Amino acid sequence: MNNSLGSRSDSNGAPAHSAGDSISQILKNSRTIAVVGLSSRRHRPSFGVSEYMQSAGYRLIPVNPSETEVLAEKCYARLEDVPEAVDIVNIFRRSEFVPEIVESAIRIGARSVWMQEGVAHPEAAERARRAGLFVVMNCCILKEHIKRFRLPVE
Repeated sequence: MNNSLGSRSDSNGAPAHSAGDSISQILKNSRTIAVVGLSSRRHRPSFGVSEYMQSAGYRLIPVNPSETEVLAEKCYARLEDVPEAVDIVNIFRRSEFVPEIVESAIRIGARSVWMQEGVAHPEAAERARRAGLFVVMNCCILKEHIKRFRLPVE
């Protein structure tokens, strides 16, 4: 995948949007999301975002050493412990933890790294891009999914 795809942005640093944009492509072509920092506490943003993505048909894999199960999925302490291929590593950790998570994402062969709103680390993002990963920073995966593929209201 072309590394430059993850760096498209508007003047505010937000990802560029168009019918064929790279975020749409990664969301369409991904099935498995490892969520680093996923909490079982329903009031936490990581829970609500992950619950939505699961309802949208994605396979969610919680990664948090403090949890055993979240959203009826077994939780793993580290990305390296996940026994299956991961398309997106979705990060719900503070920015200072991003470099080690990016290194883990590279080691497991993830296709992309997604840093949620309020999470950004330009140096780690560049490291991920150089390793061939698609990168999104400071952006909510739920909001981006809704903009592109709004689920029908039941």
